[in-house]
Amino acid sequence: MQRLIPTGEAPRPVAFAEVPQPVPEPGEALVKVEAFAPNRGETFLLENPRPGFLPGKDIAGLVVQAAADGSGPGIGTRVVGHPAWGGWAEYVAVPAHSLAVLPESIDSVRAAALPLAGITALRLLRSAGSVTGRRVLLTGASGGVGHYVTELAVGAGAELTAVTATAARGERLAELGAKVVQKVAAAQGPFDVVLESTGGTDLPLALSKVRPGGTLVWFGQASRTPVTLDFFQLLGGPERVTIQHFHYAAAPYGSDLTALVRLVERERLHPEIGRITDWTETADTLVDLRERRIRGKAVLLTGGTR
Repeated sequence: MQRLIPTGEAPRPVAFAEVPQPVPEPGEALVKVEAFAPNRGETFLLENPRPGFLPGKDIAGLVVQAAADGSGPGIGTRVVGHPAWGGWAEYVAVPAHSLAVLPESIDSVRAAALPLAGITALRLLRSAGSVTGRRVLLTGASGGVGHYVTELAVGAGAELTAVTATAARGERLAELGAKVVQKVAAAQGPFDVVLESTGGTDLPLALSKVRPGGTLVWFGQASRTPVTLDFFQLLGGPERVTIQHFHYAAAPYGSDLTALVRLVERERLHPEIGRITDWTETADTLVDLRERRIRGKAVLLTGGTR
């Protein structure tokens, strides 16, 4: 079968290779991949890939071999999945507990855009607690996670301010009900909750906009610049602010994927997909994703996509 593997070279970080079809473990299903969605974090890992690294965590496709232990969906079932690795291929083995069945109303393109970004958004908002009637600030908002957080938070009754690099990247967020600004400094606080994903100089500034007793949840460092906090500056800011570190990863993922599928089916969640193209264009798409030239998610098609 065909698989995309890291090259470790710019400007084309992946290349096709002919490899054996994976052999699933007893608790895994073999899925024929119809579509996959790369994540910006994967583009960073591809700059200096560790030995044996095979990217690919967001896939949708068809079960061609059910899990031998009887768990999970049967042969012929359309699914969305979140494997630990290896999804940029014609076939991938996915733990049965990290699959969700797709209804006929949801195509593989929208489904592939759900896993990492959607699961992150769900779990991030759970960690923040109820946002109904609360003022929320979201930085780095124009990627896949940001669009999901915005729609879910606004739908739950939050007053959300989203920070994007440009007005154009914030257009869809404004349609979803967010107030959009281009700089953290322009956000009108104070906020009950800050969801911070850029790091660098933005985190201290965002922290200064939290109300006394409020919460900042730090879930990314898209700027790739470390954060420096000055204790004495904090003394002059809001008191008793809680800073939480957040990372989404903890299997199983099946129940959260099922929740996301249900939200899409009921038209309460709409994947923002900025590019749909054939997987022969993966290398160029990865560069554009890393450089933030794609709004929301990018989805690559392996063929036979429904």
